Amino acid sequence: MKLDLKKIGLLLAAILICQLAGVIGSIFTLSSIPTWYAGLVKPSFSPPNWVFGPVWITLYTLMGVAAYTIYRSKHSNRQSALYVFGGQLGLNALWSIVFFGLHSILGGLGIIVLLWLVILVTTILFHGISKTAALLLIPYLAWVSFAAILNYYIWILN
Repeated sequence: MKLDLKKIGLLLAAILICQLAGVIGSIFTLSSIPTWYAGLVKPSFSPPNWVFGPVWITLYTLMGVAAYTIYRSKHSNRQSALYVFGGQLGLNALWSIVFFGLHSILGGLGIIVLLWLVILVTTILFHGISKTAALLLIPYLAWVSFAAILNYYIWILN
């Protein structure tokens, strides 16, 4: 079996692009966790802080594989689906900037609701091209659903 280095490189690039959204977000997040975020009242279902890193690394990896799958398809809608995917990736990073960087709980809530909607549209578009790619986004949609509820309760409690 011959290794296709170009395909491997494209897959790694797709994963790294998604991970970059996490890196951008972490620039604004890491310094706020022990200070501003630690002082917020959080609901009882709020997970410990250490959970977020591994979950997001996994989700960004799944997102990268999904994007790679769409990129490699010959479907006529792949380009528009990837543009919408890029939009949700930008909103993903923006949420961290607004919520953690600007300390805006309500602003973060607005962005995460929009993010959720764009992830849903992305998943639907991906489904029309590749069911596998769409399925890879389901854990992301589920986690952002949970994060939106968490964001809402943090806003209510603070």
